[in-house]
Amino acid sequence: MNAKNFFTQDQKLAITKAITQSELQTSGEIRLHIDSNCKVNVLDSATLTFRKLKMHKTELRNGVLFYLAVTDKKFAILGDKGINEKVPENFWDNIKELMLDYFKKQQFTEGLCKGIEMAGEKLKTNFPLQSNDTNEITNEISIGN
Repeated sequence: MNAKNFFTQDQKLAITKAITQSELQTSGEIRLHIDSNCKVNVLDSATLTFRKLKMHKTELRNGVLFYLAVTDKKFAILGDKGINEKVPENFWDNIKELMLDYFKKQQFTEGLCKGIEMAGEKLKTNFPLQSNDTNEITNEISIGN
């Protein structure tokens, strides 16, 4: 199992659609990154990926990264400073728990889409779409090692 072929083309389209739909009413940015392996702490790897994808460069610091290491069965959700200042302390953990329920049933696409939708709702509440909004980060899935 590796990052490149973990999802089918249809599953990738469903995830990208969930990202696009979630961003329609917010200035926030959501991205999914998939690695095959994560031999270090998953939050460290997600943080490194967050910076590599320049997600910390959004104007309102409201980027959210969903990070998945498929072979090592690790995942993390990382929000930037702007969104983290506005969500409850356990917000990301609640999304992770919901996603984990789907992942345990091998429903990875559904779990990611639900998590993305939940993040999008919170982004919409705290960072509504502005009339001059631009898509600062691509909605395409990023694939690593």
